[in-house]
Amino acid sequence: MAMGFGRKNMEEIKVEEVKVWECTSESCNCWVRDNFKSSQVPICPICKSEMKETTKELQVVNNNSIFSK
Repeated sequence: MAMGFGRKNMEEIKVEEVKVWECTSESCNCWVRDNFKSSQVPICPICKSEMKETTKELQVVNNNSIFSK
């Protein structure tokens, strides 16, 4: 009897332009999706520098956390 392992249909990866926050420090490349930020204007979780709002083309990820509002 033959079994078809690893024969799942590959789901198309959905990409969209997403609002993100990027660290303003030249020596840090941290960024956070807007819907995952911890405050209205986040501070970099890596180096504690200010972050600026921008956009990136990213895979769609939903944040179902009750804290993301």
